[in-house]
Amino acid sequence: MAKVPIWDLPDVPKGELPAHLELQRTRVLCNSDAPTHPNATRVCFFWEFVFGIEDRENIQYSGAYASMGVDNSVRLGQFQNNFKVEVIRLADDDMEFDMIGIDAALANAFRRILIAELPTMAIEKVLIANNTSVIQDEVLAHRLGLIPIKVDPRLFDYMSENDAPHEKNTIVFKLHVRCERGGQRLTVKSDELIWLPNGSEFPLAAENPTSNSPSKRKTYTSFRCSQDSLPEFSENPIVLKYPDITIAKLGPGQEIELEAHAVKGMGKTHAKWSPVATAWYRMLPEVTRGQLWLDRELVHCVGNASEGKDGTITIESTGALPPEVLFTEAVKILEEKCERVITELS
Repeated sequence: MAKVPIWDLPDVPKGELPAHLELQRTRVLCNSDAPTHPNATRVCFFWEFVFGIEDRENIQYSGAYASMGVDNSVRLGQFQNNFKVEVIRLADDDMEFDMIGIDAALANAFRRILIAELPTMAIEKVLIANNTSVIQDEVLAHRLGLIPIKVDPRLFDYMSENDAPHEKNTIVFKLHVRCERGGQRLTVKSDELIWLPNGSEFPLAAENPTSNSPSKRKTYTSFRCSQDSLPEFSENPIVLKYPDITIAKLGPGQEIELEAHAVKGMGKTHAKWSPVATAWYRMLPEVTRGQLWLDRELVHCVGNASEGKDGTITIESTGALPPEVLFTEAVKILEEKCERVITELS
C-alpha cells in the first residue's frame, strides 16, 4: 500500500486556516462570555462600556497554528509592506490619522506615551509676595500650573533637586495686579502674566542683613544671560498659549503679586505636564451574525476586512507643540524603549 503524506489527506489544511480560525487570527473577537485565552488583547474597553461586552479575544502566540502550516508570527518585511499612515485631518492643535497595518497594542503604546511621557514646560513653583484675593494661595498656584505655555520643551533641560534654576531649565513669569478701591471688580486673565527673560526679580533673604557687599543682589534664579538674547527665543518669545484664561477675580482693594517658575516635566508626574488634552484611538466594528468583530479595514462605515490591523488615532495638543511633532516625538521615545530592551536582552 502506497504511503500518503499527511498533508495530502483531505481533512488536513495545506498551509491555510479554516474560515472561523482565520477570523479569530485576523480580528479581535468580543464575546459576551468570560475570557478563554489568558493572553487576550485588551482593546474592547469601549464596547464593554457601551454594550456590556466583557470578553476580548485575540490569538497572539506565534506558533498557535504551526500544526496547520500557518506562521502566526510578526515579520518585519510583512509589517513594512503593509504599514502606512493616512492623515485624515490636520489643524494647528489637533490631528486625526489612520495607522494601517498596526496592532492595537502598539496604538495604545503611542497613546500612553503621548499622555504621560512627552515632556513640556509647566509652572511648578509659585512665589507669592501678596495675595489678598478670595482664592487661597494653594488653589491659585494650582490654577497657574495648568496654564499651557507655548514653548518648545526640547530647548530646555530637566531640573533636579540639586540644580540651581538658570536660563536653560527655568522660565519665570511675573503677575502683579491690583483692583483700586472704589472701582469695579477686576478679572485677572492669563495675559497678565509677564515673561521675565532675566529671571527672578524677588530677592533672596540676606544671610547677613548688615553686609554692605557691592555684589549683585541675589534672587531665586541664577541666570547667566537673558533668555531673549538666546537665538532660539530672540524671534520666538515665550508666551502663554491662551491669553484669556481666567486666573482670579479681584474686588476693590484686593491685590495679587507673585512670581511663577516653570520647569520641564512629564505627564506621569503631574497632569499639568501632559502635552495633550486627550489622545485616543478607535477600532470600528464589523457586525456579522450577531457577533461583534473589530474590522482591520478601518473606514468610516462597516466594510470588508483587510490583511492588516488598523487604528484611527486622534491627538489634541494643549499648544506647546503641534500634534504632528508630538507624534514624531512619541515614535522616538518608543524606539528608545525598544533599543533598551534589545540591549538588556543581548
